[in-house]
Amino acid sequence: MATVFGKTLNARKTPIPGLLLLDLPVHGDSRGWFKENWQREKMATSEIGLPDFGPVQNNISFNDAVGTTRGIHAEPWDKYVSVATGRIFGAWVDLREGETFGAVFTAELDPSTAIFVPRGVGNSYQTLEADTAYTYLVNDHWSPDATYTFLNLADETAAIAWPIPLDEVEISTKDQTHPRLADVVPMPPKKILVTGANGQLGRALREQFGDHPWIEYAARADLDLTSRDLDGARRWRDYGTIINAAAYTKVDVAETPDGRVEAWAANVTAVAALARIAAANGITLVHVSSDYVFDGTKDGAYAHDDALAPLGVYGQTKAAGDALVSMVPHHYIVRTSWVIGDGNNFVRTMASLAERGIDPRVVDDQVGRLTFTSDIAAAIAALLDAGSPSGVYNVTGQGEPTSWYDVARRVFELVGHDPERVSGVSTAEYFAGATAPVAPRPFNSILDTTATASAGVPLGDADERLRSYLGRD
Repeated sequence: MATVFGKTLNARKTPIPGLLLLDLPVHGDSRGWFKENWQREKMATSEIGLPDFGPVQNNISFNDAVGTTRGIHAEPWDKYVSVATGRIFGAWVDLREGETFGAVFTAELDPSTAIFVPRGVGNSYQTLEADTAYTYLVNDHWSPDATYTFLNLADETAAIAWPIPLDEVEISTKDQTHPRLADVVPMPPKKILVTGANGQLGRALREQFGDHPWIEYAARADLDLTSRDLDGARRWRDYGTIINAAAYTKVDVAETPDGRVEAWAANVTAVAALARIAAANGITLVHVSSDYVFDGTKDGAYAHDDALAPLGVYGQTKAAGDALVSMVPHHYIVRTSWVIGDGNNFVRTMASLAERGIDPRVVDDQVGRLTFTSDIAAAIAALLDAGSPSGVYNVTGQGEPTSWYDVARRVFELVGHDPERVSGVSTAEYFAGATAPVAPRPFNSILDTTATASAGVPLGDADERLRSYLGRD
């Protein structure tokens, strides 16, 4: 069959999610033809929809005879398949965990067509012309430690209609012995690594994502993010997402010499290592940021793209971490404030004081919104599920901004005590006479969540969450 000239670059979806069939412009004359087989700038656009998959190797399989048949092989990497000369009948079977496991798509490929095969989709072909050169780009190198999935070419469930019957062609012994679909172990998704798994956000993320073989929850004892051997600590190509819930959060201690060292190690050095690993291995990096990256002097809520101006060491380290993460090709910086979760926190402290008959003095000149870890975890899950564009997403509880004084009064009220027992003081008054270092606080911690909500990310109401947290819903 002659090569089809004059096509317009186009990508067509198939019944298998992520499997894209491409039409390629081929320019020919009496001397032959030319085509751009892979062109990142044109293909990895929203119009074409091909992932920017980062190929690292180009392979060519030359086939002398008509009827050469190979497959069905699914590898833990993406593959971009095309034909340099000749023509093939291609068959692809979804061998990934999920609802489309076993789905089949077939098509003929010549030099004017190509197909993007996502990780875990079984790939096979049969040559329809002699001297066929089958070429493919992959975004990982073969490894004996990787997970591979195979399906028998003659599987009755897939029921591939091979143009040339399989009993009339030569098939390798290995390809003949692959399992039937009923015996195939589906390829799991790429792994998700959650760091800081024992912290309050880490525990919320465990509740959100659950326990699965492909989700790894790592505490500091499991994975030292500041280790020089971090690059070799995992086969990072097997990971699709890192959610960095680990951080140094002792705001005041960070102002001491030892605390400063620890804060920079956890919030900057470790983040730099994760960013480097994510960028090198095509991993999505999710990083949790803080309102402390701002100085709190703005009149109005802070937008996701406002300039950073941290006041103290903690804020400076978080701002530095944000800058590092922003360099990762696919990243989410989830900026939040006034975090409340499982463990000791301001809300639990106020509830305890109320029950013990202690009347607290609480600062009334710092304004923001409470954010519960369950909402942060849900927002992260939503961003990942939707494949949202990289960037900064402000995630806080919804409702009218309040001061810490207002929050304390509301806690007293919800646990059945008189809110008038809480008295308000300025930040300066509260810390007057302090003997230990005190970190400067932003007086305005209000984050604008308009862009986040527009992206379809769920955001909980702060007061509703507070009522539920205290068992008063």
